[in-house]
Amino acid sequence: MGQRPARWGCASLLLLLLWGAAAVAQPLCNVSLESAPELRWLPALRHFDPAFLRSAMTRLIAKTVPKWVHAVIRPIAAELEYFIPQPFAGEILGICQMLGIGIGDGILINLAYESAVFCTSIIAQDSKGNIYHGRNLDYVFGDILRKITIDVQFMKNGQVAYKGTTFFGYVGLWTGQSPRKFTVSGDERDHGSWWENAIAAFLNRNFPVSWLVRDTLEKAADFQAAVLKLAETPIIADVYYIVGGTSPKEGVVITRNRRGPADIWPLEPTAGAWFRVETNYDHWTTPPPSDDRRTAAIKALNATGWEKINFETLFKVLSVKPVLNNCTVYTTVMSAAVPDKYMTWIRTLE
Repeated sequence: MGQRPARWGCASLLLLLLWGAAAVAQPLCNVSLESAPELRWLPALRHFDPAFLRSAMTRLIAKTVPKWVHAVIRPIAAELEYFIPQPFAGEILGICQMLGIGIGDGILINLAYESAVFCTSIIAQDSKGNIYHGRNLDYVFGDILRKITIDVQFMKNGQVAYKGTTFFGYVGLWTGQSPRKFTVSGDERDHGSWWENAIAAFLNRNFPVSWLVRDTLEKAADFQAAVLKLAETPIIADVYYIVGGTSPKEGVVITRNRRGPADIWPLEPTAGAWFRVETNYDHWTTPPPSDDRRTAAIKALNATGWEKINFETLFKVLSVKPVLNNCTVYTTVMSAAVPDKYMTWIRTLE
């Protein structure tokens, strides 16, 4: 795993400086789907300090997981392992063994990331019918997460089966791409404290929202199949799934309840709706003035126009304040039709 070379050249780096934000290209690693789940993440671990990872996980759990959840999860961790579907159970167990931490903490760190993911996702179609997908992932503890964010290529038969961006130790994906099929990102849908119902749903074998993203990337044959799977599979928490395809009009925001879709919001370019912006509020409601990233993104997209939307201009939209903010950990731009253009940058405001 090493630093990935930038593909956009000096002009784009100059633009980053003009936008008042620093961006660093992501390190990239491969995870073999043909390896035993317990061993898959070992090559990536070699590029991190295990002591730092243990400290980071301890801090994240302490700050994001209620104390009563600690008390519930840790004593029954061994039993919970049997409720986790493969390959996630094996991967979490393997990471815990590599780091020398308990399986209860491994499960907690994976559940903890299911909340407080404040994001902006954009799906857009240009005037020629090309689909572009971009997202900012915002999370507290950016000082830690920026150091453990990685792009991962999940390999099978010597080929990239799918690709995503995640934090080391977290086996789910909030951002990913199935080459020449579809792209997907997830944004938290905040309906208050969710631990009580989430644990019950987890014990009923509902998917964590980010695990469903990864499962869909691996199994869905195309955009339509991905939308159906993401819309209907029971999950442990409400979420917004944003999905892009490879053909004109293949773009949608799925507003999810735990049991199914609350709303399906597709692109309608012939009616002028060539983009959709999803932050962390139902699109039919008005976002609070204290967190109106939506309006800023819409204004920037309208100023750009669908004739000029592309990877660079979409990145520029995602760099407009407050779409880009102090909690932004990374920005990803992608298009399933041109999978080699998938690009993630670590973000910090200057």
